[in-house]
Amino acid sequence: MGIDPGLRLTGYACLEGPDDPPRIVEAGVFRLAASTPRPVSDRLMELHADLAEAIQRLRPDVVAVESFFVHPKHPATSITMAHARGVVLLAIRQAGVQLMEFKPNLVKRAMTAHGLASKGQMQRAVQSMFDLPEPPSPPDVADAIAIALCAARRQGMS
Repeated sequence: MGIDPGLRLTGYACLEGPDDPPRIVEAGVFRLAASTPRPVSDRLMELHADLAEAIQRLRPDVVAVESFFVHPKHPATSITMAHARGVVLLAIRQAGVQLMEFKPNLVKRAMTAHGLASKGQMQRAVQSMFDLPEPPSPPDVADAIAIALCAARRQGMS
């Protein structure tokens, strides 16, 4: 399973099988409404509940998450992302599932051969690799699929 953490949208994808690429079992996003005056803490609780339910339902052997990075132009966004990522890591550990972490540029390089690939490039790469009729949307889904594929390859699934 791959997770692309976010406080508005968290992408997730579960892959299965020995093929390269493995079969996509399920992929989507957890949408966390940011409507005012909803506090961040409420969105974090919702993210935790949604992810815990998905882990319990899908029963992955491994859950992979992008490691933390700070974008110099958007430091406040990085701090907010850290909240969501912390909740994701907590849900994974509470479920007793093996955790893997990948740097974003490693995931991008694995999919596109370019560590600074754009969201559109990632979507098209995932579409091509998995022979999908259209690019996964929103981009968080494509990122989660790519993260899951990195974990599958590291584990020798594919």
